[in-house]
Amino acid sequence: MIHPDTDLRYISPEMGHGVVATAFIPRGTITWVLDRLDREFERTEVAKMEEPFRDIIDTYAYTNERGNYVLCWDHARFVNHSFNSNCISTPYDFEIAVRDIQPGEQLTDDYGYLNVDEPFRGVDEGTRRKVVYPDDLLRYHRAWDSKLEKAYRRVLKVEQKLGFLLDESKWEMMRGIASGARKPDSVLTLYYANPVTSNGMSKRYGSTGAGSE
Repeated sequence: MIHPDTDLRYISPEMGHGVVATAFIPRGTITWVLDRLDREFERTEVAKMEEPFRDIIDTYAYTNERGNYVLCWDHARFVNHSFNSNCISTPYDFEIAVRDIQPGEQLTDDYGYLNVDEPFRGVDEGTRRKVVYPDDLLRYHRAWDSKLEKAYRRVLKVEQKLGFLLDESKWEMMRGIASGARKPDSVLTLYYANPVTSNGMSKRYGSTGAGSE
């Protein structure tokens, strides 16, 4: 479930639609939680689907650490990529704002931690990274962990409109992380080593073609 203070809006011909904040969302806010209406599909199940359904999965689903596709039921599926995203996925089935998000600003993810099946070139944002690769979690997890650790410290200090979706065991864990009594798990735990793409990924896509930087 996406944060209630958001709306689906048309962004641009390049991006299509995106998720935009309708109110101020401070750093440390849980912006999305995996809930009981989100659907998880095994790869073998998707392979047997008719093309229109496979296209929907390819376009809107992300891949979890088990290699399964997860399709969000609400407009969370329209969150766009950014190389400097203001939200980051956690190992705990929710996403969190890693900086303040202003009204009218898009909520964004870095698709590098969503286990994409193929490299793709993102919209140029003036960043050094230009391409998202299937193995980006192996390369950038420390940077994402650092941003998450700062955001975790704010979790208990800001309003959590999606807090009801976390059970008490997760809240107990978050209290330990926020206080410094517990070390958070690395976002690297979200990595799926796709046997089709994980062998020699950097060599295969790092110099020519669609994956060149």
